[in-house]
Amino acid sequence: MIKIGTALFEACEELERERGISKDVIISSLCDALVAAYKKHMHVKEAANIEAIFDEQTGEIGVFSTKTVVKKVEDPDMEISLEDALEIDDEVEVDDEVKIEVTPDQFGRIAAQSAKQVITQRIRDAERNNILNEFLEKKGTLTTGIIQRVENRNVIVNIGKTDAIMPQREQIPREYYKPGNRIRVFVLNVKETNRLPQVIVSHAHPEIVRELFELEVPEIEDGIVEIKSISREAGFRTKIAVWSNDPEVDSVGACIGPRGSRIQTIVGELKNEKIDIVRWSPDPVEYIVNAISPARVVSVDIMTDDEETKDALVVVPDDQLSLAIGREGQNVRLAHRLTGWKIDIKSVSQMEDEEAEKQSNYEYEEEVHEDSAFDSEEIQEEIEEEMNQQAFDEEDLDQESEEESSEIEE
Repeated sequence: MIKIGTALFEACEELERERGISKDVIISSLCDALVAAYKKHMHVKEAANIEAIFDEQTGEIGVFSTKTVVKKVEDPDMEISLEDALEIDDEVEVDDEVKIEVTPDQFGRIAAQSAKQVITQRIRDAERNNILNEFLEKKGTLTTGIIQRVENRNVIVNIGKTDAIMPQREQIPREYYKPGNRIRVFVLNVKETNRLPQVIVSHAHPEIVRELFELEVPEIEDGIVEIKSISREAGFRTKIAVWSNDPEVDSVGACIGPRGSRIQTIVGELKNEKIDIVRWSPDPVEYIVNAISPARVVSVDIMTDDEETKDALVVVPDDQLSLAIGREGQNVRLAHRLTGWKIDIKSVSQMEDEEAEKQSNYEYEEEVHEDSAFDSEEIQEEIEEEMNQQAFDEEDLDQESEEESSEIEE
């Protein structure tokens, strides 16, 4: 047996405290390393009956070979005679198994060299698995981190036991990420690699808004107010549709909070990003009207309503057209994402002009139709006249023929 003492337990306690790696992982790694070193030392490739055993009470570890007790030994590596076995254990019988220590002399240094590499690798694997399991549970949730640095336009954020990557596409445009600042990020994905797991986080994901509202609005956490939909253009504007399951609770008012305290906290967390809180409705017309806010709406016409296409025409006052569309179409674009409806916005004047143009086209078609009818009557009269004239000419010819015939007879 090899005497280890209390040093191993102290090292195990430190690893468990700092990295969350249990003592069993270290002891198991040490035993596996000792078996590998024994096989290499004894030039044995396969030895299924070889194992290392650690005695926690004495702090000793050794290599043992498990052999079957037989009357006549045929395979010395796997079997032991009953006489030899009784010297080890006086109660042993035939077909029992006994463990025989086979630890070589001066084996401590060899075992230590082999164990170092194995234990280091096992610790890395255990640490990687711990981090992977921890952040797989955090996937799809909000967490707090500290900005470490910016590399190749990627922001490196420390979120506890590992550094996460925030790609450029998940950053808020024009946002300055200063190293050392604390930041709330959304755990987007966790990828397993040969080294530590790669955690991808986002500062622009719409779910960040949902998490912030759940933190700040108790009614949402309690399930009284429900977030139905979120559409966001990070750094600029967000629309969020909410619904109250309790008729006595105003969903919009609950999200705004007393004197706007709740919404102000969320807006501050999002660096003054504008947030429109929209009241959700099962009626698509009412829902679209709410989603177009803050613009006033005159009317909403549902053009098509099926699973593949949902088209709606929204008419607004002339002075509300630019507000309804928004800068570079942002307001109507967010309303489309929020409701799932394709929204076409027109002003009252545009609708009147279209109606006038349609009326003009209709009158023109009527005139063309009347002219066509008149022309048809004239053509019909001409045809009748030609037919009458032809009949008259035929009568004259017949009369002339009769006169000529009578003259010949005379």
